[in-house]
Amino acid sequence: MYEILTWIPQGKVVTYGQIAECLGDKRLSRVVGNVLHQNPDEFKYPCYKVVNCKGDLSESYAFGGIEAQKRKLESEGIQVVNYKVNCHEYQLSDDEMKIIINKMKI
Repeated sequence: MYEILTWIPQGKVVTYGQIAECLGDKRLSRVVGNVLHQNPDEFKYPCYKVVNCKGDLSESYAFGGIEAQKRKLESEGIQVVNYKVNCHEYQLSDDEMKIIINKMKI
């Protein structure tokens, strides 16, 4: 799961559900969130790029809370309004996610 995070391009986000779907079951998005909260290395695995299906940031972001997640996203040019990202503008498409998963299998 953590490796997926390393493939997310700068200026883009993914949802917990997208990661869960890549792992085989979209219904496991809460499990993805719990695992990401245990992220062992915030620099190697940029979990700040993961938002919920509505684009909301995580109040319990593991590395400094919601303000830290907001700052990190904004540093990549992602506009955050009221702690929310416009998924239509910044979220990777399902096709882009499939490309990432295929690259990871190489």
